[in-house]
Amino acid sequence: MSKENSGGSLEGIKIVDCTRVLGGPYCTQMLGDHGAEIIKIEPPQGDEVRDWGPPFHDDDAAYFIGVNRNKKSIGLDLRKESGKTVLLRLLEGADVIIENYKTGSMERWGLGYEEVLSKKFPKLVHCRISGFGADGPYGGFPGYDGIIQAMVGHFSVNGDPSSGPTRLGLAMVDIGTGLYAGNAILMALLERERSGKGQYLDMTLYDCGLSLMHPHVPNYFTSGGKVPSLTGNSHPNIAPYDLFDTKTCQIFIAGGNDKTWRKLCDEVGRPELGKDPRFLTNSDRQNNKAELKAELKDVFAEVDGEDFCEKLLSAGLPVGPIRNTHDVMNNAHTIHREMRVEKDWYRSWGIPIKFSRTPGSIKSVPPKFGEHGKEVLEAHGFSKDEIDNLLIDEVLLEKRKKV
Repeated sequence: MSKENSGGSLEGIKIVDCTRVLGGPYCTQMLGDHGAEIIKIEPPQGDEVRDWGPPFHDDDAAYFIGVNRNKKSIGLDLRKESGKTVLLRLLEGADVIIENYKTGSMERWGLGYEEVLSKKFPKLVHCRISGFGADGPYGGFPGYDGIIQAMVGHFSVNGDPSSGPTRLGLAMVDIGTGLYAGNAILMALLERERSGKGQYLDMTLYDCGLSLMHPHVPNYFTSGGKVPSLTGNSHPNIAPYDLFDTKTCQIFIAGGNDKTWRKLCDEVGRPELGKDPRFLTNSDRQNNKAELKAELKDVFAEVDGEDFCEKLLSAGLPVGPIRNTHDVMNNAHTIHREMRVEKDWYRSWGIPIKFSRTPGSIKSVPPKFGEHGKEVLEAHGFSKDEIDNLLIDEVLLEKRKKV
């Protein structure tokens, strides 16, 4: 199969996506980019992040637009019996259902995995994303990215003594959970090839957020219980690994091993630093981090940052200028890597997973609420009268209801 006629590595996989906000939608967009059919079921009020702006495009917030390409949207009221019936018909032939309803909702609606879905659809993979899971001390509690960041330690290692504990500027818990969930789904589908059976995936923001705490958790246990602290831009295990000012911009230097450190010293015209007993090994540099930073600060203060980075990168040294979003999205390498994409009005990052034979693609822009309701139901055997009645009963919705 050539790139030209590839439908993507997940072509033929059907996913019923009952998620909203970020973690679930991030996951399903990734799977949709690679050819899976994503049927996004939205509640009558719609995915609430459609309102998380400005900025907006055609009444939909950028927050929604960023994680919902390559999907079909259907507005469906699952609180009504006929809505549940519609969902069950959509699950016929589906490979995956992914949802992040409040813990226990599917069970209360008579749609629980063990009681109903696993029996009606034995090959179905049911992925649930929740804040904390269904049981345990926090079982059933709601979870948002910032809350979980605080509870699993992200705040405690991000920031410096002057700022105090600080939220990460990226929704790393939600995004990380989305990526973990995508991996879990693909593992379950692969295992299904051997067993012929689906299974239930219990994904929580708490578990996934905690698992991102590297190297802080292993540092804590290996040091005999020394609690990791705020280090600002420096690294708790590597030196130099920090931000520096230049004459024109700020740059970030990473000296990951002793050989790289000595080469860096040679390239910046300070070979004696590579032989200085204070800085010979990474442990030495860690123990004398303040002195190391003072020496390097003087080296970089008078150079042109961009030119300096190009020189060091060409020499095989890890260094980069600090760039803002405008700089990044207009950078020549971003464009070369096809990580800036445009389709009609839509512009965003590209597809980071690159396949040689079955590449992903952006086939459709993020959908308007309920845009594909009739189309999806017709494809699943619903008659015109059935669809009309669902619209009249406000089970199927084509316009968002006000909260």
